Parts: sequence; structure tokens; C-alpha cells
Amino acid sequence: MLKQQLNFKLSQKLSPQQIQLMKLIQLPTQAFEQRISQEIEENPALEGGKEESDELDDEFSNEDDYTDDSEHIETEINIDEYLSDDETPSYKLSANNSSPDDDDKQIPYASGTSFNQFLLQQLSTYRLNEEEKEIARFLVGSVDDGGYIRRNLLDIVDDLAFTQNIFTSEEKVKKVLKLVQELDPVGVGSKNLQECLLLQLKRKKSTESVSIAIQIIENSFEQFSKKHYKKLLVKHSISEDQLRAAIHEIEGLNPRPGGSYSGNTKIIEHIVPDFAIKIIEGELELTLNGRNAPDLHVSRDYSEMLKGYKVTKQKTQSQKDAVQFIKQKLDAAKWFIDAIKQRQQTLFVTMNSIMHYQKEYFLTGDEQKLKPMILKNIADEINMDISTVSRVANSKYVDTPYGTKLIKEFFSESMKNDKGEDVSTKEIKSILEIIVSEEDKKKPLTDDKLADFLKEKGYPIARRTIAKYREQLGIPVARLRKKI
Repeated sequence: MLKQQLNFKLSQKLSPQQIQLMKLIQLPTQAFEQRISQEIEENPALEGGKEESDELDDEFSNEDDYTDDSEHIETEINIDEYLSDDETPSYKLSANNSSPDDDDKQIPYASGTSFNQFLLQQLSTYRLNEEEKEIARFLVGSVDDGGYIRRNLLDIVDDLAFTQNIFTSEEKVKKVLKLVQELDPVGVGSKNLQECLLLQLKRKKSTESVSIAIQIIENSFEQFSKKHYKKLLVKHSISEDQLRAAIHEIEGLNPRPGGSYSGNTKIIEHIVPDFAIKIIEGELELTLNGRNAPDLHVSRDYSEMLKGYKVTKQKTQSQKDAVQFIKQKLDAAKWFIDAIKQRQQTLFVTMNSIMHYQKEYFLTGDEQKLKPMILKNIADEINMDISTVSRVANSKYVDTPYGTKLIKEFFSESMKNDKGEDVSTKEIKSILEIIVSEEDKKKPLTDDKLADFLKEKGYPIARRTIAKYREQLGIPVARLRKKI
């Protein structure tokens, strides 16, 4: 039986403007500058630079310019006054008035030669018939960034038939693959690490250690990868010195031949600190990078244009459309300027709280002075949401007297030591790294032994917790740390 009934429900929903504000807070300095440039380009009512009456500021803003007034932060912007550009069709906002003589504002990057192009250039020196050329090109196109062809040969044969209309056999593909594997860098075109190492060893000058290394990789790869050295000594009837020399040869090989290609054109990302902390007369001073506080203002021309339209007695449809367009752009410009001020305030208040929470560390640089700190600690102190603190901490950097640090690295969970005091897990991980670095590599410490060592130092931690920290630090198990 069908029934109709009314239900009332309270729910919170973020407006598009609030979502945009959260995105602004999350952006690091360089991305924030790009966002401002984009907004200025899209909104003619927003202008960069100061108006004539304004005075110039320093690159970094001072702590005195901000107040820890979180209520003001939350209510400073009247979001309802901001109108979305979505209300006006895009064709009404666009203009095709660019000239071919206009400057190209895009930053040029060197194109260089890609890894695949580098391999194809080498192929041109080989004498191949048309079918072999097509197969070779297809194989080169299947090489990944590491230099491997990880696909099954039968799959490649099928793909050649379906996509290139080349009907060939697995034997022919295998023959051409051997030619591809002769290309530089050595090891390219391998199907796995074992084959990659073998290709490199076979190109080396033949010596006793190289010969033993080939035998080990060819016949005992699993035992070698698991560092079962005693089994290798017995199986290959060699001495420890011979095994040590063979391992030395293998360690000098490149497991990622594609990564060694010098012609790659990847753009290196430069870190710009969002904050700076200095010690002045024994006290900490926090400054916000001035690039996070740009000079923006609403266009006077647009404001005057809107006033002119408002005093007009006769209002045509086109004038009404113009008024709507100008008002939208002016409101958007005002909202964006206010949002940037709110972003500055949020960044400064959050980092200021983190700085004072970890005051002992910032004064000394000693990582053992880092206090356990979670997002909720800072969120409660500044009366903001945990997600806001997370956005500030996740992608921002601070310039300290001890180097440039990622802010989220100052956050860590707590554990109790043998005195019942809360200590940071970061401190425990630091001690764990020191113990592993000083261990006897011929007899590396197991997780149980590591737990005993930490217990002696006053940190009673379970073996499974040691294993978790070890994995987080990228430290392999004892057997894989063993050296002969």
C-alpha cells in the first residue's frame, strides 16, 4: 500500500564558494600564484597591483598584521552576495578579439627527445625488412618508463594482428625482440629483472666474478634475491670472497635501464616555503611569505560602468544583460579578494599554533624534542575544523633555521615510555633508524632484537609495532639487510 508523508531533515551542505575557499587554502604558494593569474585573466573586474593610495609592503607580512580571531575568519565573507558565473551562458562572456601578433604568454619548455624516440633512432641503423621494422617499432612502443617490455609475446602477436594488420608468429617477434635488446641503454626490452641483469652481465668483459654472477642470476635468482648466501656457496662450490666479488658485480648493475636515459625532459618541481620561522633574541618569529598576500583590487572602471548603467532611465534588454554581467564580475572580484584575506589569516593562525606547540623543537632543532601532535590538537586550539588544519599542513613548507620542512612532518602520534610519559612516534623511529644503521650487517637484528634494544632505551614496544615502523621507514627485514 502506497503512503505519502512529510519528513523534515537538517543537513549541512557546502556552497560552491566554500568549496573554492577550501581549495584556495590547500594550494601551496606556486599553485596559489597560478590560481590568482587565472582569476585575473578570467575576471576583468579584478586587477593586480595596488591602487594609487596604497603603500608598498615587505615580502613577508608580520605577526602583528594578524589576530587569532577564528570567529572573524568564519564570518568575514558574505557568500550569498557572490553570484556564480554559471548563471550567464559562456558565449556571453567570451570575446574573439585576439590578434596573431599578441605575445604568447606560455612558458616555453625544451621538447628534447623521448626515450622511445631515442630507441627508434638506434633501430634505423639496423637492416630490417618492412615486417621486421613494424614489429620492432611496436616493441619499442611497448617499452615502459623503466625500460621493460612486461607483456606476454602471444599478446603482442595478437595486438599486431588486430591493430597493425600484421600477421606474424611468436618466433618472429622473439627474433626481433633480441635485436631490440641489443639497443642502449643495456637491459632495455627485458621482460623482468632477472633478464635485465643477465643482459647487462653478458655485455660486461668476461672475468671470474662476472662468470659466477651470471651463473647465480641464471640458476639461483630466487636464492640470491632472498640473500640465502650459505645455499649459494654450497650450490656453486665457491668461496665467500668469490661470492662477495660476484655480488659486487651485480650491485653495480642498473635495475631500471629506462631511468638512466639522460634525454628525458621532466620538469623539476621547486619548493617555495610558505612560511619562515626565525629565532630573534631567543624568541620565535613567524612570517608568511608575501607571495601569499598579493595586491589585488576591484576595477574602478567596472564600478563606474555599473553606476552609469544604473542611472540610465531607459533600460533595454542588452543593458540589463550588461548590468548582470558587470555585477557578477564585481561580486566575484570582491569575493575573491576577501577569500584571499581569509586564506592568509587561516594559514598564519594555523602555523602560529603549530610553531608554539612545537616551540622546543623550533628553538633547538632536536627531533627528540618534537611533541606528539595530531590534527585535533591544533584544530581545538584555534577553533577550526580538522579538515582545514589538514589542508594547511598537507602541502605547505616552512623555512626554519634547520632547513625547509614539510609541515605535516611535525605531526605524529604518541606512545608511552617506561616512565609513563608521552613521546612522539617520530622520536622512536629516529632511534630505530640509528640502531639499524649501527648494527652488524653480517648478523642484522631481527624485529624481536630491535624491540629488546628499544626496551633497554626506555621504549617498551611490541614486535609487531616495530615491524610497522620499520616498513614505514623503508627498512627491509633482517634477512634482506644481511651482507656477506
